[in-house]
Amino acid sequence: MGRFVLRRLLASVPVLFLVSLITFGLLWLVPGDPASMFLDTSATQEALERVRRELGLDRPFLQRMGEWYLRLLQGDLGTSLLLNRSVTSAIFERLPVTLSLTALSFGLAVLLGVLAGLLAAVRHGRPADQGLMTMALLGLSIPEFWLGLVLIWLVAVLVPIFPAGDYVAFFTDPWQWARHMALPTFTLACVQMGFVARMTRSSMLEVLGQDFVRTARAKGLPEPYVVIRHGLANAMVPIVTVMGIMVGALLGGAVVVEQVFSLPGMGRLIIGAVLSRDFPVIQGGLLFLALIYLLVNLVVDLLYAAIDPRVRLE
Repeated sequence: MGRFVLRRLLASVPVLFLVSLITFGLLWLVPGDPASMFLDTSATQEALERVRRELGLDRPFLQRMGEWYLRLLQGDLGTSLLLNRSVTSAIFERLPVTLSLTALSFGLAVLLGVLAGLLAAVRHGRPADQGLMTMALLGLSIPEFWLGLVLIWLVAVLVPIFPAGDYVAFFTDPWQWARHMALPTFTLACVQMGFVARMTRSSMLEVLGQDFVRTARAKGLPEPYVVIRHGLANAMVPIVTVMGIMVGALLGGAVVVEQVFSLPGMGRLIIGAVLSRDFPVIQGGLLFLALIYLLVNLVVDLLYAAIDPRVRLE
């Protein structure tokens, strides 16, 4: 297993390089000048050129890219143009918010999605199956930003049960942290919940129709034991695959959800950087999110061997 993990980590290096290369190239090729964000519309051309020299924007494209990669090899993601601070410190300051939102949404989507898909498979063809799959399809169809706005109006404005925005750190007040994270978590998990439910149902129906399940039932084993021990255990590999893909969708969706609920996470940091053309923050943020996604997929590959002994990582 150690060699497998090492090979996967080495294989992640070209992926991260490609992500950084595409991000760097696209950002510097789009029209506009980041230096103009520091000056008003009445600024002279001389002032604009002076700011560009101070920011290093007057150097050739290849030179800037080479300098950025050299700093990256040293663990330096650069300095934010607008925040005037290290990109690494800005990311780590916002990262706990995004990771907590993603983890909570992931847990909620997996728990309710697997339960819904399991119940739908057991009640295949019955009203419960049709109702659950209709709700799953509805969840897949609702845009996250629209659902977030509706939830804010319903349970934060019309009936003030949960707060509509702001953020309280967990170690400051765990109860208020949970209240502030409730609506963003459900909003982000809703789409993925339907995805997991449909995949669980499909995988379970395939497994429950196999011979070993019929044999277990013929032996008189209790139905819950047959469904969980023989059915769900053998249907987990496709579900785990979906979970790995889901993490990427959650990280992307967190950008929108954090903006809707005013959460000070990575999403708002990147959106603010895009609007202000703060290139170092955009490059560092996207590279960091890509690294998290690669590590999660490595964990998913390791889970395959734990779930199914027939899988040999080596």
